[in-house]
Amino acid sequence: MTSVALKPQVHGIFDPATWTVTYVVHQGPGSAAAVIDSVLDYDPKSGRTRTTSADKVVDYVQAHELKVQWILETHAHADHLSAAPYLKQKLGGQIGIGDQITRVQRVFKGIFNLEPEFRMDGSQFDALLKDGQQFRIGELTAHVMAVPGHTPACVAYQVGDAVFVGDTLFMPDVGTARCDFPGGDARMLYASVHKLLSLPPETRLFMCHDYPPNNRPVAFETTVAEQRAKNIHVNDGISEAQFVEMRTKRDATLEMPVLILPAVQINIRAGKLPPEESNGTAYVKIPINTL
Repeated sequence: MTSVALKPQVHGIFDPATWTVTYVVHQGPGSAAAVIDSVLDYDPKSGRTRTTSADKVVDYVQAHELKVQWILETHAHADHLSAAPYLKQKLGGQIGIGDQITRVQRVFKGIFNLEPEFRMDGSQFDALLKDGQQFRIGELTAHVMAVPGHTPACVAYQVGDAVFVGDTLFMPDVGTARCDFPGGDARMLYASVHKLLSLPPETRLFMCHDYPPNNRPVAFETTVAEQRAKNIHVNDGISEAQFVEMRTKRDATLEMPVLILPAVQINIRAGKLPPEESNGTAYVKIPINTL
């Protein structure tokens, strides 16, 4: 586990269309950097993509003369498309994700009846990262933490005193992620949350999303201590049985994310579009009466 004494610089870029936060992690101007959970803008009405959100990352990296070594995903997102290939083209770096992405690929290859050539070995990514694995971001050491529950492939990344939790946790007044996607499990999520909340109380936690209630301003940084004291779903007074009951009842009322069908098909390909067909156009599939 990395030392919490080290405080990397963290720059969050909020995308209001998908409520997603992309992070750039580094040690200061001219240093190595990692980008976590990038966004490719997508209009579901027209099927058109744009790079407005990703270009904000490019602008920040270039303005600070950073050297991108990693473009990381905490999981295969269902609510936005990844801009990883675009950022790799513009900035360099390796695209990394947790090694259990292969489980997600197997499930969704079947759901979407993807082309026979689609490989379910994670080879679309540059690196498959294992639970407990360490890797370098320049002089920084990053540590991979498996946090399944929302999906079986979710990971968090600890860099010094900062942990990027993906969809495992939200801000304390929002709670936790849903567990009703294929492979999701509320008991596993409860265990994963407590894995995170066993870190030192001053550890900084960075959310992948914020859905502000009561018109409060957008926020995406909290601490282990604050989550343990105030999280409405998993504070220190909530048992596993209480959490599972709450999560199961709540998930049964939730609609599917607006972008789940295009997002998952593209994100299990490391953000690459499906193969172009004979007319030169790439297509995503819409399974009828399946999800």
